[in-house]
Formats: sequence, structure tokens, C-alpha cells
Amino acid sequence: MQKDTLVFSLLQKELERQRNGIELIASENFASLQVLQAMGTVPTNKYAEGYPSKRYYGGCEVIDELENLAIERLKKVFNCSWANVQPHSGASANAAVFLAVMKPGDKFLGLDLSMGGHLTHGSPANFSGKIYQAIHYGVTQDGIINYKELEEKAFTEKPKMIICGASAYSRDWDYKRIREIADAVGAIVLADIAHPAGLIAKGLLNDPFEYCHIVTSTTHKTLRGPRGGIIMLRHDFENKWGIKDPKGNIRTMSQLLDLAVFPGTQGGPLEHIIAAKAVAFGEILSDEFMLYAKQIVANAQAMARALTKRGYQIISGGTDNHLMLIDLRNKGLTGKKAQETLDKAGITVNRNAVPFDDKSPFITSGMRLGVPAVTTRGMREEDMETIAELIDTVINNIDNPQAVESVKTEVQNLMSRFPLYPELTYE
Repeated sequence: MQKDTLVFSLLQKELERQRNGIELIASENFASLQVLQAMGTVPTNKYAEGYPSKRYYGGCEVIDELENLAIERLKKVFNCSWANVQPHSGASANAAVFLAVMKPGDKFLGLDLSMGGHLTHGSPANFSGKIYQAIHYGVTQDGIINYKELEEKAFTEKPKMIICGASAYSRDWDYKRIREIADAVGAIVLADIAHPAGLIAKGLLNDPFEYCHIVTSTTHKTLRGPRGGIIMLRHDFENKWGIKDPKGNIRTMSQLLDLAVFPGTQGGPLEHIIAAKAVAFGEILSDEFMLYAKQIVANAQAMARALTKRGYQIISGGTDNHLMLIDLRNKGLTGKKAQETLDKAGITVNRNAVPFDDKSPFITSGMRLGVPAVTTRGMREEDMETIAELIDTVINNIDNPQAVESVKTEVQNLMSRFPLYPELTYE
């Protein structure tokens, strides 16, 4: 069969874009070469509906070994007792949790998207806001989770579930306080740790498993694996809410979650991606990953300091994790303009609403920055200072194409010192 030169030329073009640019999107990372290799393997040919030893297709004996390996490694990563590695994404993992514990129209409490939350935490454009009754809490004027508001709304609304977790929040979470509130109103606590999961895995942030009933995550952000989702429990439990399976039986939470993933929200699992998840979980268990996670935190804090020194307003005043949210209003600039101009300089960020934003989600007043990808490439604190200076140069020359092009050359020269996949080519 003739090689599809058009597709592979585009893949090579994307590889060069990643190699030559500074990747600061907080939800992106660079998976290892062996994770990439595992994704492009023969399990993509295999249908495996069901779970290990309980498949609806024959020929799954090796697939069962692969999926069990991924599960066992993930359980070690987070010291949990049960895990489902089949969700195709973090959003589908959250959808399965909703299906397992909620009925259409039930109330739940989550962080408002405009305050740093996620689409699946109750956005009216998302299934979570369309099928269920979403109640939201926010952050204080200082950019910290408003636990008082969370408590007041929980007692007033009596939600069935409380979600903690965010897509644009730079501080750690008080899971203990949230669990106390949930217990007082009889709610389930879901921790969505999609962003800080790699830091939590290495004990660098508070442990949600100690207090939260259910934990979900993606596998491709700070966990540095393939794109996908996971659901976990540290302690399986008989549910006191009387939630039943499709046959009317009251099950343990793990049983309900398994049924919610398959057949509830998905059909055949992506076993080639699950193989890549197993590879990534093995990497996370290494001593090298601990050094990597610590460097993420050090780099994020170094970048926050460097940007603050240059007059940038960071929401909450700094960061405990891998990201920061910057309010650009004191620079007289929108997030959209900043993102588009930085992109021309080879610096990839994403525009993002800031708390109490006065601009639309398509424009925004802020931008979100994260350091997992540049940390993967070997950058350290002194390099964060350099990146901050390059960002500042672009922002201060936002309507000067020559200056932006000059920064692009500097970016390419800088990133040539930190090779990405040197052994990989699609030509």
C-alpha cells in the first residue's frame, strides 16, 4: 500500500511546531517516546467490550493482561483499591460518575466555569448542565476557593454531589473541609484532579483520596501519559444513598461505576491507549518522576515570580501547582489578543476567563500558563526567567510584527537546546 504522504507530511509539520515552540498550555504535555510507541500498536485492532475475564468477545486473553497491568500500576500510583482505566477522556470519566450516582434533574455543586471550573462541572453548554441541576460556588476577590459560599449553598440546596477540582486554579484544595460539608448535607464528593494528578501522585499536594468518595482524572496532563481518563476509589463502599443498577439491585460504588462506563457511556475500550496508560503509570512509579514533579512546582513558582516582577497580575498571587492564571487588564490587553500574538512568536498559551471577568469567554481578560511541557523538555528555574522575558517582550510589542518575529527566532534558538523526540520522524 502506498504511503499517505499528505497525512505524514502534516504529522511532520506538527512535530516541527512542537519542537520549535514554547508549550505553555497547562493541559498539555509531551508523552515519552515509549508511550507514543504503545499507542500505535496492535491492540487498536481488538474489540474488548466488557472487563478483564468478563468480555463479550473472544481472543481477549492478552488484552486482559494489558488492562489488568494498567489497573494494578494505577492503584500503586495513587494507593487506591479500585480503578477503571477505560474512560476515553476526563469528560467521559466524569459523565460515568454522574450516571452512576445521579438521576436527571438531581442537584450538584461545582466550581463555576468562569471562576476556573470545568465544562463538566455544570456548564449550561455541557451534559452536566443540561441533564442535571447545577449549582455553583466561586472564588473570593483574592482568587481563593470561597469555602464559605460552598458551605452556604450546600446547606441551602442540599446537593446530591459536590465536585472539587478545576481547570484554571493555581492553589491546593481543602478536601477535609469539603468532606465535612458534604457529610453534613448527605452528599457524595467527587474530586476531579485532571490537572494536578501527577503532583498529587507524588505527595506534593493534598491527598483527595483521604476525604473524597470518588476521584477522576485525565492521564495526559501532569501524569504525562496518553490522552484518556480514569476513575478511582481508595475505599470501595456500599452506597448509603440507595443507588441501584439497571436491574434494581443496590451495588457497591465500584460496581456502579464499572456499569456506568460500560455499557453506560462507552462501548469497546481503546486497548492500545490503555497499553500506553500502563506504560505511563510505570513511569510515574519511578524515582525520576518524583524529580520531575518537584521540578514542575519549582518551575511554576519561578515563572510566577518572574512575571510578577514584570508587573503581571497573577490570580491568587501565585501558585501551588503547575499553572497560573494571569489577569491582563492592567496591561490593557485581552486574552484573545495575547494568545494570538504569542502564537505568532512560537509561544503557545490559551486565553482564559479570570474571576469576575467583564469580557466574553471568546475574548477573555486573561491567559492561562502551565509548565509541565517545558519541564518535560528539561527546563529549569532560570529558563522560566527567560520565558517570562520573552512573553513580556511580545506583550510590550503587541502591534509590532518585526519585534514579534524577532522573539520567534529567539524562541527557536532557545528550544533547540532542549530537543524533543530527536529519534522521531514522519517523513
